Order: sequence, then C-alpha cells, then structure tokens
Amino acid sequence: MERPDSGGDPAGAAGGAAEGLDRPLPEGVRRQVIALVSDAFGGLTVGDLPAQLRQYARFTPTRRAKFAGNAMAAALEGDPVFRQRIGERLREAQPELAGALEAGAPPAAADPVDVAAAAYVLRPTGWVKLVAAAGEEAQRADAERADEESRRELARLREEVERLRAQSKAEVDRLRSELEAARKEAESLHRKLRSAQSDVKRGEAALRRAAAETEAAKAEAQAQVSAAESEARRLRGRLGEAESAVEASRRASREGRSLEDMRVRLLLDTVLDAAQGLRRELALPPASLHPADTVDAVEPGRMSPKDVAARALSETDPALLDQLLALPQVHLLVDGYNVTKSGYPTMPLEKQRLRLLGGLAMLAAQTGAEITCVFDGAELAAPVLLAPPRGVRVLFSKPGVTADELIRQLVRAEPPGRPVVVVSTDREVADGVAKAGARPVASAMLLKRLSRV
Repeated sequence: MERPDSGGDPAGAAGGAAEGLDRPLPEGVRRQVIALVSDAFGGLTVGDLPAQLRQYARFTPTRRAKFAGNAMAAALEGDPVFRQRIGERLREAQPELAGALEAGAPPAAADPVDVAAAAYVLRPTGWVKLVAAAGEEAQRADAERADEESRRELARLREEVERLRAQSKAEVDRLRSELEAARKEAESLHRKLRSAQSDVKRGEAALRRAAAETEAAKAEAQAQVSAAESEARRLRGRLGEAESAVEASRRASREGRSLEDMRVRLLLDTVLDAAQGLRRELALPPASLHPADTVDAVEPGRMSPKDVAARALSETDPALLDQLLALPQVHLLVDGYNVTKSGYPTMPLEKQRLRLLGGLAMLAAQTGAEITCVFDGAELAAPVLLAPPRGVRVLFSKPGVTADELIRQLVRAEPPGRPVVVVSTDREVADGVAKAGARPVASAMLLKRLSRV
C-alpha cells in the first residue's frame, strides 16, 4: 500500500529512474541491500510481494537473506512498485537517513555502505554516484585492511626468519658436537675391530683343534658301533631261541585249552537241552516280535520329510509345515531364540520364550506331533524357573554347549527313518541336520503358522 506523500516529486523520481549503474553493485552494498529488503518483508502482506518472493514470506529475516538473496535483488531491480514499497518501509525505519538522501545531503558521519544501500533502494537524484562512492570507499577500506594484514604478515615472517636463524645456529652447533662425538666413536670402534680380528684368528685356530678332536671322536665312535653290532647279532640269536621256546609253550597251552573247550561245550549242550525241555513244558509260542520291530522308522510306501515335495509351495508357506507335521510319528525340533529373534526381537527374553511356547502348545494340541523347543543356556544370567506347556518339551543347553549342538545331538538320538523337522534359520544348523537325515525349515514358516493358531 502506497502513502499519498511518498516517492518525492515526480520529476526527481523520473530522473532517479533514468540513472543506471554501469557495473555490478559492490559486494558490501549488495549484502546491505538484501538485508534491508529482508527486514522490510515483515511490514508487507503476501499480496504486496512479487510472485517469486511469496514463498519466502514466512521465513525469518536471516533465512530469507540466505536463501532468497538473489531473488530479492532481482525483484528490487526489475519491479519499481516493489522497490517503492521497500522504500516506504525504509523511510519508516530510518527517516533521518531517507530525508537526508532525498534532500541531496547524505550525512557525512554515516557508513558509506549504508548510505549507498539506502540510495539504491530510494533512488534519489545522484544515487548512482553514492553507490559508486561507496564501492570506492569499500575498496579503499579493503586495500587498507589488506595493507595492514600485509604489514602484520611481514612482521610475523621477519620474526619467523629470526627464530629459524636461531634454530639453525643451534642445530649447527648440535650437529658439530654430534660429529665430534661420532669421530671419537669411530676411533673407538676401529680399535674394537682390530681386537675382534685378533679374536677371530684365535677362534679359527681353536676351530681347527676342535675339528681334529672331532675326527678322533668319530673314529672312536665307529669302533663302538662295530662292537654294538656284534652284540646285537648275539642278542638276535638269543631272541630266536626265546621265540622258539614261546611257540612251544603256546602249543602246549592250546592243547590244554582244547580240553577245557570240550568241557564247556558239553555244559552248553546240557543247558540248551534243559531250555528246550522247559519251553515244551511251558508251551511257549515262537517269538513274533524282533528287536528291529521296536525301532520307529518309515517303512516302504510311507512318506518321509524328504518325500514332501511341497507341491509348488514356497519354503516359507505354512502349508508346507502342515504337510510335514501330518507325517506319522513326526518330531518337531525348534531353535527357540532363532525363531523369537526373527519374529519379535524387541521383547525381553522371558516374554519371547512365553510367547513362543504358548503358540507351540496350541500347535501340539492341533497336530498331536512331538515338539521339543531348545533354548541357548548361555543367554541366561540365572537358571530359569519355567513350567513347560502341555505337549511341549523345553530344553536349555548346558554351560559350554550351544543350542545348535544340543539340536544336533537330539537329531542324532532319533532312530534312522523317523521323520524329524528342525526349525532354524541358521545355515550351519540346517546343513548339519540335513546331513543327519532331518528336514530343516525356515523360522519364518513357523512364525506364519503360529499366527494362524
């Protein structure tokens, strides 16, 4: 919204609008102009803003200046209405500076950058000269700062050179001292070398004497070896005589044992005759059950876990687990923590166990299968007081034994041919039980099946 008395006289405004910069705004003036526009946003409505700036209306002045600086500078330059509204906000915020600029007498004590930024927004007569003067002033200030920094850097470099000269002198003195010490050390080592050479010559002489003594010792040892070989031949002869005596003793022992064998055979025949007479007297029927009949196994024609081909079912389809649990005398082994940490890992261990065992109890009641759930005892800080649910056997591994090893022991304990299903995602466990004849299934399959219980 425009004020009735804003903008000065039309002739002055037209003259300011006709002026233009022949070079980019000095960087300091540009930053100050963007800051003025960003601060003036608060006094404008969204309808007063150009379309490209409305998205920044709710930004804070700092964020607005950071993200919308280029857009605000472009709008201020290309939109006279928007520039006039920003000028009104500037007149309200800094009336003295605005009045002085419009009167053509900018304050001498004011910052040239502030004066140039205000002149760029208000566009009074001669604003281009004010902006150019501010740029020159900023360049002079930058040059003075650079000159001052150069003088400080030169002084620092001189001090550094003096310090390095002192260090170099000290280092030269130190190296001279070390060189003198090295010369003395070299002379000492030369004397030690001559002494060592003398020691080497004496050692070589001692070595020659030792070689002569060694040759003598070898000759003596050869004589002792010859004597030992003669003694060994004599002992081998005596050993042959002893073996002949042992063989004669064995023959005599075998003849004695044959007599004992005859007596034992006669006693055994007597016992067998007595047993047959007892069987006839008691009228015992022939045995119809053999030990092999007591071993639970899959007979020909029955299905085994390996025969369940899943019939186009995926490895995580619970229908495949239902087919496996339908096998006769099936035994389901569950790697407890492997299942719970796959299904509900965020729960405490105690609640994980209770939730899994509750689902397994309902599964046992539905299928009638033998179910054993194994937990790793190493996960426990203290012994667990747990009442196993009906139909589920709960086992914890002993200290020093992992749950994986306990599962493999349970698989090996089953008779060959009995269907055994092991629930575990552990690849090592699955491969191990598969070699032992069990059928491994993924934990995800059991979790999906329990979700239907």
